[in-house]
Amino acid sequence: MVELMAILLFVCICAALMAGYPVAFTLGGVSLLFAGIGILTGTFDGGYLSALPNRLFGIMNNQTMLAVPLFVFMGVMLEKSRVAEDLLESMSRLFGTLRGGLAISVCVVGALLAASTGIVGATVVTMGLLALPTMLRRGYDPAISTGTLAATGTLGQIIPPSIVLVLLGDVMSSAYQQAQLKMGIFSPKTVSVGDLFVGALLPGLLLVGLYIVYIITIAVFQPKKLPALPQEELGPIEWGKLSYALVPPLLLIGAVLGSILAGYATPTEAAALGALGAMVLALYKGKLNFTQLRQVAFGTTEITAMVFMILIGASLFSLVFRGFGGEAMVEHVFDQLPGGVLGAFFLVMLVIFLLGFILDFIEIIFVVVPIVGPVLLAMGLDPIWLGVMIALNLQTSFLTPPFGFALFYLRGVTPPSVPTSTIYKGVVPFILLQISLLVIAYLFPGLITWLPELVYGK
Repeated sequence: MVELMAILLFVCICAALMAGYPVAFTLGGVSLLFAGIGILTGTFDGGYLSALPNRLFGIMNNQTMLAVPLFVFMGVMLEKSRVAEDLLESMSRLFGTLRGGLAISVCVVGALLAASTGIVGATVVTMGLLALPTMLRRGYDPAISTGTLAATGTLGQIIPPSIVLVLLGDVMSSAYQQAQLKMGIFSPKTVSVGDLFVGALLPGLLLVGLYIVYIITIAVFQPKKLPALPQEELGPIEWGKLSYALVPPLLLIGAVLGSILAGYATPTEAAALGALGAMVLALYKGKLNFTQLRQVAFGTTEITAMVFMILIGASLFSLVFRGFGGEAMVEHVFDQLPGGVLGAFFLVMLVIFLLGFILDFIEIIFVVVPIVGPVLLAMGLDPIWLGVMIALNLQTSFLTPPFGFALFYLRGVTPPSVPTSTIYKGVVPFILLQISLLVIAYLFPGLITWLPELVYGK
């Protein structure tokens, strides 16, 4: 009966989320409802709820989570500073005379925006508004154009500094400590957001490389789909303007990631540096004023409040789920799976991939990862490798039809002449590339773990 309540709790929460109810209040409300039923039926110990105040104070005092509003502020400020417009125009002139040059420019700019803004919705919409009309007007295949824009827009999920990695890093740190305590290690090691940032760097860059290789392959074998633009139409390459567009974002990216890699700053401190740097860059471009600062502050507050409310609801869910013996049930199921730790890992990755069709990445991180993370880590998986693999998986879910969030963002700015089926068709090759990267990272775990070992000795 107790285990059945745990299963029903998870199913009811997923059903309520699919019905469109607010995430934070669904997590908290359904969990409280089940806790009340459990107390009345004698299947739940109300003492578990007494831990909730300590958890809430823990969230309030969590220095790692302070990076969330700072990185969001940095991203929103850069979005308002027209960084994308300047970069795309300069890169288009640089690569436009090549077959597929516009698509390559989109990939390069998307990677730079991912390393500076990290906000998927803003990147997809901005790039769609700027690049898609030009690509379609110049004879680019609509499926390849929309697929490229949607895929590069999601790079902010895996290329640091990424909000996904910040949230995952905090959850994985807690899960890793729980796993070690279960294994009898009473002086547990830690895994940090910085570890995930460093671990995700090489896979993120490799993914950008795979996108560009795919575009070049199409340009070579099907040149009509990705035609070159004449130089006279693009105009001469203005190296001064290119430097003006490219150097400030690169300096900001270098300052944020470089300070983390060199060990001079924690991710939270680097986020503060990034927020200040974004304001300086906006001032440099003449885009900083009180009205814009007010808009950025409102946007940051809105996104941050949403994240922390979901985190509070998820904390309540995790307490109730544990009170019903859900964690022990998951551990028992994993132990019974054929293939041991590998079977459990593949099952979790499949579940996360499928849940990505219907749930946002924040919900998956706060609801699913705390349940399965401690069990998998107790089986001996490397926490940095597991965290980055989950992040890559979550990024794939952003592109997967029919509910991929990047597809919804892009649909909103795509002309009616381009049907939704064309967008779906366009993202399929990029989904396969992302799955290929997951396979590569599984076969060669050093792709993720080598750089953290080099930088931090882990």
